[in-house]
Amino acid sequence: MSGIADKSRGSGAMSDYVTDVTDVEQLVSEIGMLRGKVAQLQERVEQLDMLAHEDSLVELPNRRGFTRALGRLIDRVARYQEKASLLFVDVDGLKVINDSFGHQAGDEALMKVAALLVGGVRKSDVVARIGGDEFAILLGHSDEESARETASRLIDMIAGSDFTHGGQSLPLSVAIGAGPIHADDTPEAAMARADREMYRRKAAA
Repeated sequence: MSGIADKSRGSGAMSDYVTDVTDVEQLVSEIGMLRGKVAQLQERVEQLDMLAHEDSLVELPNRRGFTRALGRLIDRVARYQEKASLLFVDVDGLKVINDSFGHQAGDEALMKVAALLVGGVRKSDVVARIGGDEFAILLGHSDEESARETASRLIDMIAGSDFTHGGQSLPLSVAIGAGPIHADDTPEAAMARADREMYRRKAAA
């Protein structure tokens, strides 16, 4: 160290050089630590964003996440004239299951319905739980007729499913309304259209 000190006293340029090297090493170390902290913060933000947009019971998008996905689909419909539809799904008799067998049975029924809905549509489609006993599905590249066919198939599939709780077989059924998504829609308007169709079909059943 004394040799370095002697040289730095003899040359101002050498002193500056030694000081700069020390500062750069410290700066690189601090940048590395800051990058690590930024990465941790970004990961935490992503986790919080996922929690804010995902239903904790069925691990599907919640109403907020669904509304965001619907907004993006409306943009595609407007930009590329893509055909798209929305299914509004209401689980029948969930209150009866909750009252008769407990809320755990009701939760299991919802998880069963969620799994059947996800398995009954394409991977590119979006299935979400938007309320206590309500689900919704976004069908890209699907006109209204195709959406109604999908709704009919899902209704039959869920009605024919095997659901048991505590060794007892419990029936599951859903009512589904299908509605087209228009280029000038708001997310609320598209959801309301399919919701009305669901209640119309439920009343006619």
